[in-house]
Amino acid sequence: MSNSFKLRWGVTVGKSEFTSWQNSLSRVRDLIEIGNLDDNMIALEYEVPYNQNRIDCLIFGKGDDKAENVVLLELKQWSEVTPLEDEGNFVETFTGGRSQVVPHPAQQVKGYHGYLKSFVQAFETPVPPLTLFSCSYCHNYKREDSSGLFDPIYENIVREFPVYCNEDVKELGNKLKGLLAKGSGFDIFNRFMQSPLTPSKKLLENASKMISNEAVFSLLNEQLVAKNLIWSKARKATKNKTKSVIIVHGGPGTGKSLIAINVLAEAAKRKMKVFYGCKSKAFTGGLRYLVGAGADMLFSNLYRFVPSRVKENEVDLLLIDEAHRIEKTSNFQYTKKEDRTDMPQMEQLIRCAKTSVFFIDDRQNVRSQEIGSTDLIKQFAAQYKCEVAEVNLLTQFRCMGSNNYMEWIESTLGFSDADKKLSKDEAFEFKIFDSPQELYNTLKVIETKKANSARLVAGYCWNWSDPNSNGTLVDDVVIGSFKMPWEAKEGKKVASGIPRWYEWAYKTNGINQIGCIYTAQGFEFDYIGVIIADDLAIDKTTGKIIGNPSATSDPTLRRGVADFDTYVKNIYRVLMSRGMKGCYVYFTNKEVEKYFKSKIESV
Repeated sequence: MSNSFKLRWGVTVGKSEFTSWQNSLSRVRDLIEIGNLDDNMIALEYEVPYNQNRIDCLIFGKGDDKAENVVLLELKQWSEVTPLEDEGNFVETFTGGRSQVVPHPAQQVKGYHGYLKSFVQAFETPVPPLTLFSCSYCHNYKREDSSGLFDPIYENIVREFPVYCNEDVKELGNKLKGLLAKGSGFDIFNRFMQSPLTPSKKLLENASKMISNEAVFSLLNEQLVAKNLIWSKARKATKNKTKSVIIVHGGPGTGKSLIAINVLAEAAKRKMKVFYGCKSKAFTGGLRYLVGAGADMLFSNLYRFVPSRVKENEVDLLLIDEAHRIEKTSNFQYTKKEDRTDMPQMEQLIRCAKTSVFFIDDRQNVRSQEIGSTDLIKQFAAQYKCEVAEVNLLTQFRCMGSNNYMEWIESTLGFSDADKKLSKDEAFEFKIFDSPQELYNTLKVIETKKANSARLVAGYCWNWSDPNSNGTLVDDVVIGSFKMPWEAKEGKKVASGIPRWYEWAYKTNGINQIGCIYTAQGFEFDYIGVIIADDLAIDKTTGKIIGNPSATSDPTLRRGVADFDTYVKNIYRVLMSRGMKGCYVYFTNKEVEKYFKSKIESV
């Protein structure tokens, strides 16, 4: 295991993890002996599809009824835990060298169970059915009914995902015997391991199911911690009549919007006065479109929370997605006179809610009027005497779960000093095309097989024209013989069948237009194509990538030349992380292309 770990991850396994293998795997051996398992396969430290969490143990075999079974076994060395009544399915225990609030073992197993059922297609094949049984084995823990892990507050989750303890070794061994002792483990192991994997369900596609409270997504690890923290603070704010602010940090693909909509669904079910706020009209419009009737009551822009409309603390829970896009003010062209205010937009959002949650990535600011930041949130939270809590989402769920890919993008664009190279064995597909037409043709083939699975975006380096008099779009993006229109311009009438600008991501004809940062931010696709334009260049002195403001056609960025370098790099970081399976790119600047190629391992 130690050797395999080093081959897979490129580092030596830590001493504490190695010790935990020694302590726990001997207990798994005992279970195998009690169950008399001799024709089975076992997988240890199985990497969860599309993210870098690992399941401790999977065992494969046929049961007494000849059913094909997979047993998921989460191993814990805990000896003591403190139940947490206000924290959902969480406990406090000593782990990782300190006392921590962590998911109850049954809650952690539930996340893994749902994740595997959602991703491994073999579980959806009816003949023969593949069954998953998931439990935890806390082999050092002494069972005490109605206390600790078995406190009544955990009764429902433990009933669904059993917890076995020190004295349950024979019971668990016999359970495994009933599920696995008829063998054929190798065949079932191969069926599981060779099964096609469906990448993460698109958030928009499943938003309506989530809002109607149908279980769709499984939250894992830090996502669970974030959700737990939100509920804990919301309950305490209501109980103690205090105000709370929670800041959820996370880069692209770490699940910020997923958590926000998950909490929204649960809060709505609890009859709380809750709103999901986001500046992106494209994203909130997509949510309204898919959720249907009543969605306007839940999904909002950031302009509705002005003092003239919403009283202080009137909202129980306010969820602000993409908080980095918060502006200086809520006043804009169409603001009614009675709604105009000098109060900063950030202050309005904190003022109106008992509990405000800000989902933020401080590296996704892409224009000067978007001033949302962690520091600004804390500044106004202090003004309203709010408790402030923070949580960091670290695991990447987009881009085939590749943290390595995201670290490479950030390194190549110059966000870090690390000299990262993209591995030739990278699970996420990154490909540089010789022509934009070839890139687009590849995306069209993908889109033909599955609607709304591929989109083409570009840096904003071509003019954005009004539609023609007949409502058709102008081919603004011209590269040699390649010609395509941008998405439709805001506020302009378009011909029948052409999506409006904010529908580009989720209406099928969006594949016939090129999107930009303002319509792509917040969305995800199986494959994203990116035309990296002349707004990126190479500094002749340093040999590094820099922004080239003379190439941009974005009027907003033209006014913010001093910060152009940061904004344009943020834009491409966002655009190149919209894909779940792959990112295809074409460079107009061949020096930039050469630089990117130098950061990719040769075959």
